[in-house]
Amino acid sequence: MKKILLLFFFCLPILVAQAQTGGRFTLKGVITDTAGVVLPEATIMLLLPKDSSLVNYGRANKEGAFEMKNLKRAQYIFKVSYVGYIPYQEDINPKDQDVVDIGKAKMKVLQKELYEVVIKTARAPLSIRGDTVEFDAKAFKVPPGSTVEDLLRKLPGVQVDGDGNIRAQGEEIKRVTVDGKRFFGDDPKMATKNLPAEAINKVQVFNGKTEQAKATGVDDGKREKTLNLELKDSHKKGGFGKAVAGVGTDKRLEGKVSYNRFDDKQQFAVLGFGNNTNQSGIARNDYQDFKGSQSFNWGDDGDFGFSSGRYYGGDDITIQPNWGGGGSDGYTKNWAGGANYNYDTKKTKLSTSYFYNQSNSIMDVRSSTENFLTNDSYNSTDKNKTLGFTANHRPSFRFEKNIDSLNTIVLISNSRINTGDSDYESFQQSFRNEGVLTNQSNVNNKSNYNSFAMANLLLYRHKFKKKGRNFAASLGYNINNSDEDKKLNSTNLFLQDSTRNSVINQLNETESTRGNFKGSLSYVEPLSKKFFWETFYNYSMRKDKVDRNVFDVEGDVREANQFLTRYYSNDFTYNRLGSSLRYSYKGFNLAAGLAGVQFELKGKFASDKNSTEFTRVDRSFFTWVPNVSLNYDLKNNRYVYAEYGLNVREPSVTDLQPIVDNSNPLYIVEGNPDLIPASTHNVYAGYNMFNPASFTNLYVNVFYNYNVNQIVYNRKTNLENLITTTKPMNVTGGNSYGSHIGFGFPLKKTKATLNLNTGINLSNNLTYINDVENETKTDGYNFGTRLDLTPSDAFTLYTNANWNISNTKYSINTSQNQKIVNGNYGAEMNVKMPKEIYFNARFNYRTYTNDQFGFSQKQPILNLSVYKIVLKSKKGEIRLTANDVFKRNLGISQYVSQNFYTERRVATLSRYFMLSFTYNMRGMSASVRRSNFF
Repeated sequence: MKKILLLFFFCLPILVAQAQTGGRFTLKGVITDTAGVVLPEATIMLLLPKDSSLVNYGRANKEGAFEMKNLKRAQYIFKVSYVGYIPYQEDINPKDQDVVDIGKAKMKVLQKELYEVVIKTARAPLSIRGDTVEFDAKAFKVPPGSTVEDLLRKLPGVQVDGDGNIRAQGEEIKRVTVDGKRFFGDDPKMATKNLPAEAINKVQVFNGKTEQAKATGVDDGKREKTLNLELKDSHKKGGFGKAVAGVGTDKRLEGKVSYNRFDDKQQFAVLGFGNNTNQSGIARNDYQDFKGSQSFNWGDDGDFGFSSGRYYGGDDITIQPNWGGGGSDGYTKNWAGGANYNYDTKKTKLSTSYFYNQSNSIMDVRSSTENFLTNDSYNSTDKNKTLGFTANHRPSFRFEKNIDSLNTIVLISNSRINTGDSDYESFQQSFRNEGVLTNQSNVNNKSNYNSFAMANLLLYRHKFKKKGRNFAASLGYNINNSDEDKKLNSTNLFLQDSTRNSVINQLNETESTRGNFKGSLSYVEPLSKKFFWETFYNYSMRKDKVDRNVFDVEGDVREANQFLTRYYSNDFTYNRLGSSLRYSYKGFNLAAGLAGVQFELKGKFASDKNSTEFTRVDRSFFTWVPNVSLNYDLKNNRYVYAEYGLNVREPSVTDLQPIVDNSNPLYIVEGNPDLIPASTHNVYAGYNMFNPASFTNLYVNVFYNYNVNQIVYNRKTNLENLITTTKPMNVTGGNSYGSHIGFGFPLKKTKATLNLNTGINLSNNLTYINDVENETKTDGYNFGTRLDLTPSDAFTLYTNANWNISNTKYSINTSQNQKIVNGNYGAEMNVKMPKEIYFNARFNYRTYTNDQFGFSQKQPILNLSVYKIVLKSKKGEIRLTANDVFKRNLGISQYVSQNFYTERRVATLSRYFMLSFTYNMRGMSASVRRSNFF
């Protein structure tokens, strides 16, 4: 199978090239206005007369001249678009000519009274203006009921992988907006997977400015690739949505309903779904799909100044159960629903939403681990099963008010209310090299937890009348409280020393609270038209308290375990004061800054919060944090960038707690209150290029990271009973460096596109194994290719192949050096058949190889579906889906780190068949009419 796919990839470009020879002609000319003045870099296109589909495209040169070579001999419509001019159109009939010279294509100035006529009758399927490429959605046909994701795959220069990640012009799409509004949060694919393609009027791809550049009015040279979806007028006047219901084999069920209603000021959405097909939707698709404009911070984090040395102290409020659920592994049942409302005008933006989700999960895991010691090794196995339940409520609120043209306030509040439980059973064994059983444990743990978290932020921005001068201030208060009850039950046998045999029956009651107050100030002063000076100050004070009570239980009697019971409080204060100078002129941006960062850590702990004897921690840490950045727009869609910075991160509360966690009797975890903040020197640089005439793109980047006081986990293994204890510690010296290169170009415009990429990532990690320093070197190499074939509206084929090679070498046990080779080959085919019947096939072939441990696994996954469009106005769809036809879906993973190798398998949802019906709700029938724009 792998050889066939490789042969296909290598031979296909040759076949395409051969198909381009013979019976061809060249089209050339000059683009001018009616006065004969040349129009440089105008967008040129060739269309088919029968349906106005796009055949070829490009741009004229700076002298207005163009030349399209190797064109198939046929009749075409030649079209030209240029800002401020009426699109030019001419019929082309090459007959027997080898060269067709149209001479001067004279374009008329677009007058105001003709604007409406041009919009309705002379729209171009493609236009290029500077770094903006705009597509007319109607020129790229997709089946009825398709999503925006399906539409994007048809657009030249845009790629969408199997996970829905989007790249355009060789760069990752950072943001997706709808009608220029930030409608679907930070994850671009949330919008593209759920909005219907028929709702889209235009798709625009451009380099957007950062939030800081927009707020200050000072160009920082940084760009974020953005995709804007412009809705049709018909979908702004009525509601639209979708309802799906499906039933399958093995009692599989799924249902989903969504409804959206937009106008120029308000956006309303409701969403609900339920299934037992592992589609959780949380934080990956449905939850963020409907969140709405302004629902996420989008850079409004309130931390001003350059990124180096910023505080990353765990302010996130995501609280999820630790039962390993989610994704496609295991078996899950999911239910969710919510509503969102947005109000958006020039001066006022309001977004509020509520979402509820619950999941029941079953995780059945088999794992084996090879553990490497200084001059020895041992094996361990684990068979475990977890039944987990989690439910969460998520209200959110964002309000932005432009008081006037100079003053703006923003108020953001997000909350999470979580509850859950888990039932964990495990059978663990450890063996010495000769296969002799050394110890084993039967574990049965149960837990219940509740948590509440809220993040609040108030921002104030003031722009002075002098351009570039501005002031900003922020205040934030976050809370994160939780409580958990655990019942730990285990029977532990040590075959080499029966005196260590034990039965654990404990109750752990843990209550933790966190409060964090933070604030920031920023002032930007323009020293001249080219130089800008910024001064900033960041402050944070966090208070944590953890009260853990552990009881040994025998029958109905509970006795406090003084060794494991702990009370811990920690006050963490952060200050950063800095300044930077920026030079910005004609696309050249150079900035240099320096900040002083101070951490203060004060804590105390004892066996009980009422204790009179506390052990105290009182330490401070100061460092200078430099930052240098370069961004240079070389024009013609070419960019160079580079940056150096020092990132500082303080230890997590979990690592600082001097608490022993014995929930796994064979793997004990301890905290370390003596940890100090870790820092990393980061250097990266790159070059991006996009040629809008040929739609060729190239990106190259290099990076280097060096760790100082990196927090790693010292592992100590008792050689007699193989009990492992880990404890975090600070180590200096780890590093990583590498490079990535990507290159993409059309083999045949609008028909075939090839993308190639390769990368290298070399890392050196330090840790201690039984108090001996271990150096783990990993050399990683990856190669990838993607070929998109879109020869017609009736057939598309998207293929990809990726290879990853990882060489790992250990300094303390070189005999366990290993090489892991993983391959991934994929293909998706779509076929339009008569009578509105469509066929879709997705094939994924994965290979996993590790010769050191004799591991070799091949996993072919094939999903098939056939569907028919039904009902008036094509509103309905009946679909039959076969998931995992070969019944080979296994949750397989390999993991190499520090001094161990783990192979993990998770029983997961495999072959099933699903019959579903989809009804597309549209507010107006006009939204599906096909108008002739050409």
